[in-house]
Amino acid sequence: MTPSSSAPSSSAQSPSPSIDELWPTPGLDLTDDALLAVYSRHGRQVPWTRVNFIQSVDGAATSGGLSGALGVPADKRVFDLLRRLADVVLVGAGTVRAEGYGPMRLDAPAVAWRRATGLSDHPVFAIVSGRLDLDPASPIFADAPVRPLVVTTGSSPLAKRRSLAEVADVLVCGEDELDIASLRAQLTARGLLQVHCEGGPSLFGSLAAAGAVDELCLTVSPQLVAGDAGRIASGALGAPVALALGSVLRSGSALLLRYTRA
Repeated sequence: MTPSSSAPSSSAQSPSPSIDELWPTPGLDLTDDALLAVYSRHGRQVPWTRVNFIQSVDGAATSGGLSGALGVPADKRVFDLLRRLADVVLVGAGTVRAEGYGPMRLDAPAVAWRRATGLSDHPVFAIVSGRLDLDPASPIFADAPVRPLVVTTGSSPLAKRRSLAEVADVLVCGEDELDIASLRAQLTARGLLQVHCEGGPSLFGSLAAAGAVDELCLTVSPQLVAGDAGRIASGALGAPVALALGSVLRSGSALLLRYTRA
């Protein structure tokens, strides 16, 4: 699922929580620019898929059914900064509904930063849905600063596809199941190389099974949840995927970890 808040950034910000880097380059109270340097990729011309999740210390992806309940202020801060770096933000429709997503609209500082670095004002919002249980009149579409994408399969309801095509570009990726290779190819053809996935577990599992996860940003929330909460990834994986630790940040008792494919 998504980190502490899935709503778009707001221009009204509370004081930024302090975040320190423990490894590989120790540093205290990192600025936004320093955090962006930790997560930025200089080879933006190469397709790259980053996924961003939060979990409790005991591995729960949600608390009370929502990932936002696990959130800490530092997680929200990094969550917003990661959107600055993305060409497209990819999210499953179930996560969009459960976490209360609005239109993918960044705040003024984020827009200014993107303009200064040669990026478009806002990333494209791409919603993955097999059943197309989406409302074309939703603010997600009506108030979007950039025309969103809806990613679906050839077996999705044709009438719903046509309805959503009025407010979004509909990408058909696979017939009965989501074809990750087709999705990546179609995003790349649109110049959307830097993919930032915010959940949920089924989409993460599909990306991992297809070998399409290049980076995992994982916040470990200092909570014990127990119960029957799910994990951050679901579905079958042929074999474990080896990861390499990229950085370790700390804010209070929370850890913010970054891994890349080994």
